[in-house]
Amino acid sequence: MTEQAILRVEGYCKQFVLHEQLKVIPSSHNVDLEVFSGSLTALVGPTGAGKSSVLKGIYRTYLPSAGCLNYTAADGRDIDLAKADEHRILQLRRDEIAFVTQFLRFLPRQATEDVVAQPLVQRGRPLEEARALARDMLAAMNMPRRLWGISPATFSGGERQRVNLARGLVAKPRLLLLDEPTASLDLKTSDLVVGLIEKLKQEGVAMLAIFHQPELVKRVADRVVELKPPIMTDSPLEEIA
Repeated sequence: MTEQAILRVEGYCKQFVLHEQLKVIPSSHNVDLEVFSGSLTALVGPTGAGKSSVLKGIYRTYLPSAGCLNYTAADGRDIDLAKADEHRILQLRRDEIAFVTQFLRFLPRQATEDVVAQPLVQRGRPLEEARALARDMLAAMNMPRRLWGISPATFSGGERQRVNLARGLVAKPRLLLLDEPTASLDLKTSDLVVGLIEKLKQEGVAMLAIFHQPELVKRVADRVVELKPPIMTDSPLEEIA
């Protein structure tokens, strides 16, 4: 029996329209890829090829300019993420799809353990149970215990990235999007992240990740999709109107 992808991206394109200048800036172009449960698909390519635009399109931070983003939900229904209504997208973000960006966002004065526990609480876990799981994940990320009860506001870039990863990994989503997950991390912590990724794969999590380090791609990727930079043209807005 052939394994079915839980995410199938077909002909994805994203363009940015500068209305004031009447110009169109191309980003991702004609991207096709598949993501399977228990495996990691790596997105590689030069800066400007639109890798982050693909992840943001899947998470619906961006609306695609063209293409289909077919996701098979836990209930078995196929959903085109490019066309789903906002309520469905919010439900999927809460229950099934997580996105670890390069920037940690949190409420002012919120304790680090509560930042990490947030996805679990949103899914209905009791607060203390969610905090216990958050502490376990912070320990797995080699985050000093003395930092768990304070806000990440004064943390270094590497510490914030560890908190961000802990929050994304703790809920074990069906689909995990990772934008350069080891950026700002030292070698030891990067190795810890690789170990956690391998564990999540064993537990059936599907992952789509951006990497710039070829050695990491070799270690964790089951499939590799290379994006080419778009052909830059000084296209006037009238040409796509």
